[in-house]
Amino acid sequence: MQFNIMDVLKESPTLAVLIFCSLLVITFALERWWFYLRIGLNPNKFMKAIEDYLRRGKAEDALTLCQKKRSSPIAAIIQTGLENKELDNLLLEEAMFNTRLEKTTEMERFLGILGTMGNIAPLIGLLGTVVGIMRSFRDLAASGSGGPSVVAAGIAEALIATAAGLIVAIVSVLCYNYFMKRLKDISTDMDICTRKLLILLSVLKG
Repeated sequence: MQFNIMDVLKESPTLAVLIFCSLLVITFALERWWFYLRIGLNPNKFMKAIEDYLRRGKAEDALTLCQKKRSSPIAAIIQTGLENKELDNLLLEEAMFNTRLEKTTEMERFLGILGTMGNIAPLIGLLGTVVGIMRSFRDLAASGSGGPSVVAAGIAEALIATAAGLIVAIVSVLCYNYFMKRLKDISTDMDICTRKLLILLSVLKG
């Protein structure tokens, strides 16, 4: 018996849902990949340059460097610190913390969708499996006789739905974990750079 996957797709709404989920995963994974690629920055090299400018009294040059790297959350936080360096330490830290929250929100965008797809894709696949098995029994009852050709379409739908759900879930979870690791690393760098600037400004003021 010949098997046509397009016929299975037409007969199975769950597979159509899984295809839609896979498109969502691919779209948002690519968007986040490009986003994290754009905001990449070597924090040690960047802070060394900032410190060098400030120790030589070239605060404007330090600000210019931050503006050039504005897409980076680290540069945005340091820019906030430099623009408000005349404030006392408590207010300065609060201003930098607010910028940190804004940038963290930007980094978290769409990650919830990837996490959700990783959780629900196997369930959608399981639903497709149940629907496929039910279809097999329906076809078997309707034909009144057994044989592989009678239940083949339903079994194929069940197996494809299971595989599709697992594939979407695996890709989603891998992408989610990767981007969460990137977010955590950048968040740690933001905290470290914030402390470095606060200490540096305190030393220069003193």
